[in-house]
Amino acid sequence: MTEFAPARSKLFVLAGPTAVGKGTVAAGIRELHPEIYLSVSATTRAPRPGEVDGLHYHFVSVEEFDRLVDEGQMLEWAVVHGVNRYGTPRGPVDDALADGRPALLEIDLQGARQVRETMPEAVFVFLKPPSWDELVRRLVGRGTETEEERERRLRTAREELAAEDEFDVTIVNREVHAAVEELVALMVDSSTRP
Repeated sequence: MTEFAPARSKLFVLAGPTAVGKGTVAAGIRELHPEIYLSVSATTRAPRPGEVDGLHYHFVSVEEFDRLVDEGQMLEWAVVHGVNRYGTPRGPVDDALADGRPALLEIDLQGARQVRETMPEAVFVFLKPPSWDELVRRLVGRGTETEEERERRLRTAREELAAEDEFDVTIVNREVHAAVEELVALMVDSSTRP
């Protein structure tokens, strides 16, 4: 287990284009580094095969999501791909940081921009594919979207890739384990730096 300096625990925001592997990198951190708090987002979309409520996402109705937003219980939230809502419950993140644990949000670009407004002290990490062709291959290879959804996601991905300069650090996701370790090394360095 990696040691972190409690007084210096920070929030890290991991974002990048669709199908770049944000969820896979986050799952690698969950498995290899349980000392890092990994935020579980809420979403109004239906679960994909194999996804577990409370582990991968909190799957909620549109009405429940709206209630959480209205009560100020979301650190950030957005409508993604023009269809579904995603957001980060605020309380668990605040609790992890107060306990001295670094916290990681795996979110989309819109959410990262909101967090930049509310928590500018966070470290913003852009996860980038090795190439456009590889991003397309990963999206098509998932087989979880219709052709229309894939085209919409690829249009969104082009816009998301153009936002790389808004981030503090870029990690290229050539291989998941290497991306996980690069992100954890960044978190360790940030927690021990004076």
